Amino acid sequence: MASIAHSFSYAFILSTRRPTNLLLTCCSNFTLCDRIPSNGATMFSSIGVRIRLTRRSGEQRASTAAIVCSAANKPSSSSDISSTAKIRSEVLSPFRSVRMFLYIAFIASGSLGGLIATSQLIGALANSSRASQVPEILKGLGIDIGAASLFAFLYYRENKAKNAQVARLTREEILSNLKLRIDEKRIIPVSSLRGIARLVICAGPASFITESFKRSEPFTENLLERGVLVVPFVTDENSPSLEFEESEELKEVTNKRRRLWQLAPVYASEWSKWLDEQKKLAGVSPESPVYLSLRLDGRVRGSGVGYPPWNALVAQLPPVKGLWSGLLDGMDGRVL
Repeated sequence: MASIAHSFSYAFILSTRRPTNLLLTCCSNFTLCDRIPSNGATMFSSIGVRIRLTRRSGEQRASTAAIVCSAANKPSSSSDISSTAKIRSEVLSPFRSVRMFLYIAFIASGSLGGLIATSQLIGALANSSRASQVPEILKGLGIDIGAASLFAFLYYRENKAKNAQVARLTREEILSNLKLRIDEKRIIPVSSLRGIARLVICAGPASFITESFKRSEPFTENLLERGVLVVPFVTDENSPSLEFEESEELKEVTNKRRRLWQLAPVYASEWSKWLDEQKKLAGVSPESPVYLSLRLDGRVRGSGVGYPPWNALVAQLPPVKGLWSGLLDGMDGRVL
């Protein structure tokens, strides 16, 4: 039996003339050998795969083999990405959960105090002998209501900031799973370049990509020193004109230019969907050419409509090598 090394999820019935009934259930990538024991039932596992073989002999009628498989290495679902984003959010804001818990506790305390004060106020208003206590009770009730309202507002603001951060981190996780082609043989996810390169995504028609390519030429060496790599994403049906000098004198410069612009997006529909969502959130027209600048950790540090500000990137970003590289790794600018 041939080796099956790819993931799949389907069920099928295979009829055979041999007096054997096999039930195979597998939940991951697996490889099947070409020998099946002839006696009784056999149970074995390989690379996280459980396969149960049962044999029934003495039957002359045609038997059936049922195979049910489900892929374990399928792409991450939105819920998986959301869970990862929540974990990252907790790491980035470790005391947020404590603050939100305290806000809830204070809201509950203020609400309970207000409920007690309200019952006391009703009793005081119903009994004329306790009329002198009404101002004091009203004062306490006002304090309880004010405290509960204040902490409710703080909780609302904290929760809103948490949701915004999780949404941003979720978008970044989706971006990290998008694929890039380095050369004809290598395709990697964006996440593989975390800590290695600062990506600049240029998205627009072919003419926009061509002009961005020309404008980056004077800053090629400085951009490479700062770990910048460009991801050109063409949004129309045309091909950009990225011309490289082939002369022997400019061979070194040409190699650097090729290195700066060597990345290419793979699966254009996924990239287009992600970019359209970013434009929608930013209130930018879907047809507008844009750029996005990423930090070393993969988070978005800057974006805008039009051509990337190559001179500003050179002025703002520290080199990725040298004496100050370790100290300045996080100095990529604020996160959007």
